[in-house]
Amino acid sequence: ITVLLVDDHCVFREGLREVLEAQRDLRVVGTAENGKEAVELYSSLQPDVVVMDIAMPGVNGVEATRQILKTHPGARVLILSAFSNPSCKEQVRELGVMGYLSKENSSRIIAQAIREVHQGHFVVDPSVIVESPVDIQTLAELVSGYGTQQVVLTLRETDVLKLIADGFLNKEIADTLKIGVKTAEKHRLSIRRKLCIRTTAGLTRYAIALGIAEHRE
Repeated sequence: ITVLLVDDHCVFREGLREVLEAQRDLRVVGTAENGKEAVELYSSLQPDVVVMDIAMPGVNGVEATRQILKTHPGARVLILSAFSNPSCKEQVRELGVMGYLSKENSSRIIAQAIREVHQGHFVVDPSVIVESPVDIQTLAELVSGYGTQQVVLTLRETDVLKLIADGFLNKEIADTLKIGVKTAEKHRLSIRRKLCIRTTAGLTRYAIALGIAEHRE
């Protein structure tokens, strides 16, 4: 089973590569440190399974997955994230990925998840496997069973939240996403209401915890 590993942390990426290559049936054919590189490598390598991180600089894992699946609908992507917030799971489920696992799982579970995804099974953390194709409602119920926070942000709201965490003002958010300033303001207000967080600092902490923004010293 050929694997493409995508993660911006070199130590984790190389460590997981070493673990996976110790398995007789797994072979890492490439690694990428960001989403842009992942999209390019997928086209040239055509791996059986992509193990994709979410929070990465530049093109994040969600956008990279979207681009890969757009040009290669049969691609099998397993999201591997440091965070297990169900909001994030809901987003990646909608993308059409084959599974979502937390990095807190052991290397043995991650290796088995790759095998399951390769065989066409959905994998939902912690290692709940459902035959594919799966009823969307069934998968949604499985996902909603983990964690206590049931807030679901839209993909656009997630983009806005990331920019807020990066210190962007409404005008800068609007320019970056090519939307109106009032639309950016509405998204910010919607995010604050959904999360019950009033301050920018609070939103930033939430974005970091969710895995869509990076902690900065």
